[in-house]
Amino acid sequence: MILLFVMALAFVYLAALRLLGVDGNRFVAALIALTPYWAVAGLVLGVLSLAFRHWWIGGIVTVAALALAGVVVPRVIPSAQPQVHGATLRVMSSNQYLGHADVQTIVRLVRDNHVDVLNLLELTRREAAEFERAGLFDLLPYRVFKPQGGGAGSGIASRYPVTELSLAGPSMMEQPSARIEVGATAVEIVAVHPVPPTTSALIWRQEMGGLPRAPGSGPVRILAGDFNSTLDHATFRSLLDSGYTDAGESRGAGLVRTWPSSPFPPPVTIDHVLVDARAAVRDYRVLDVPKSDHKAVFAELTLP
Repeated sequence: MILLFVMALAFVYLAALRLLGVDGNRFVAALIALTPYWAVAGLVLGVLSLAFRHWWIGGIVTVAALALAGVVVPRVIPSAQPQVHGATLRVMSSNQYLGHADVQTIVRLVRDNHVDVLNLLELTRREAAEFERAGLFDLLPYRVFKPQGGGAGSGIASRYPVTELSLAGPSMMEQPSARIEVGATAVEIVAVHPVPPTTSALIWRQEMGGLPRAPGSGPVRILAGDFNSTLDHATFRSLLDSGYTDAGESRGAGLVRTWPSSPFPPPVTIDHVLVDARAAVRDYRVLDVPKSDHKAVFAELTLP
């Protein structure tokens, strides 16, 4: 009975943090990322409690678990898209795992999926040179590359000419941005890579807060990369609520996990393509990349 009570209390506390939008410190932020797992665990705990006739514990835990399920389940239901008929833009993002991800696979994915814009996170100078030798710039000849040692580098490669911008606020890792013209539509792209909240929840919130909000008018804006955030983090939802659509969630793939590629720690969805709500998401996929701890994310969009 005591063990059951302690487990129920811990679960209800975590559920309350998620439902109230409290990301907390780095430990809480890590636990919030596991909300889909907690929802399932809570349902099991609630059913077991009821089966053993602990009515109050079972009832409270089951209600909290159903509330969590209520915020998780919609991610597997595709949403309606705006009726737009502009140009098609295909965007892919890949975390290169300190420059170790397989370059040939990335180039093949770009070619096979007719990618127009590629965001690369954790891009090193060595790997940037490998991309040139592998023919990436024959497919995407324009770029804003900021390679660095370790995981600090990032880059944008594009089929269309780019104008470098500075849309993201200060950050420990490079977050380049660029403007492209796709037919008659101007598009602004940001390669996103804030620090993980497990490194510093305060800096993570600051860097997430420095990402540009959706404009509402003018150029269409797309943020793609490793956000080190899930849909369960209030900090991420605040950015989303400014006028973006999460491409995965909008296509019913919001629970397809992107990191890590291994079974442990429990995989979560921290790589995203956020799309200006004026554009439509026609396709979304999560793609395997050998030698990376992340999977790549791909979205096909129709621009207004």
